Amino acid sequence: MSYRVKELYLTRQGEGVHTGRLAVFCRFSGCNLWSGREQDRADAQCRFCDTDFRGVDGPGGGVYEQADDLAAAVGDLWPSSGDRFIVCTGGEPLLQLDDQLITALHERGFQVAVETNGTIKAPDKLDWICVSPKAHNPLIQNWGDELKLVYPQAGLDPGDFCGLGFKFFSLQPLDDHRVGDHIRQTVDYCRRHPLWRLSLQTHKYCGWR
Repeated sequence: MSYRVKELYLTRQGEGVHTGRLAVFCRFSGCNLWSGREQDRADAQCRFCDTDFRGVDGPGGGVYEQADDLAAAVGDLWPSSGDRFIVCTGGEPLLQLDDQLITALHERGFQVAVETNGTIKAPDKLDWICVSPKAHNPLIQNWGDELKLVYPQAGLDPGDFCGLGFKFFSLQPLDDHRVGDHIRQTVDYCRRHPLWRLSLQTHKYCGWR
């Protein structure tokens, strides 16, 4: 299959357990919860997305016809040393990320992570699965390495996820016009519920891509 990629670039992970870690980010085009068009946001299944995942016109973006083509482009971005790490994100990356691409990336020495909304089952060969549930949508991928919940979300209680099969539980303030209030609420919740780690979008504060 071919792969539609919005952008491909080297940066540092800005949120969650791997904050600060050098990574290639592969942002796939498309999502199953929102078209990405502002005129559709009010009726979307996920209304607070802050990411442009439409099209293939970003840096490094394009249509890659083969898994090896995309894996080679990822490899070209990595410096000469360090543990190779790629974060596959979107949109919803599991609409496209498959065993063929994961294998091609493994052959080039990459650990492969995914950030998904959890509505699609993840391939078995992934090295790191981060699930970010969205209210009023089925959670099909209910196990993994990290559950990263945007907070607050109407209709979602963090306590409902505590028994699921994740190693880490991260709570991330909703970034909208009330982000200051949401940060305070999230810090307070993590203080009262030690299972949850505070996840801040440090890439926004540090000016990372």
